[in-house]
Amino acid sequence: MLFEIGDDIRKERKRRKISQEKLAKDLAMSRTTISQIESGTVQEIGVRKLIRVLEYLDLELRVRPAGMPPTLDELRGEQ
Repeated sequence: MLFEIGDDIRKERKRRKISQEKLAKDLAMSRTTISQIESGTVQEIGVRKLIRVLEYLDLELRVRPAGMPPTLDELRGEQ
């Protein structure tokens, strides 16, 4: 799951043409942390820190029951 979140963060950051360096600087984080979030290899990350990254990129985190099939909107977003 963290890999998928990181991948979405990376895609949106690149779509907006924001460097990891700028994102890290604007959020007072290290570029290494941003890189690890995007690659899904970050060892420890607080929810607040993750939410700050998501909000910066106008993304949001949603929670749903495990095993639920994707919604029609989620399927449309994958295209």
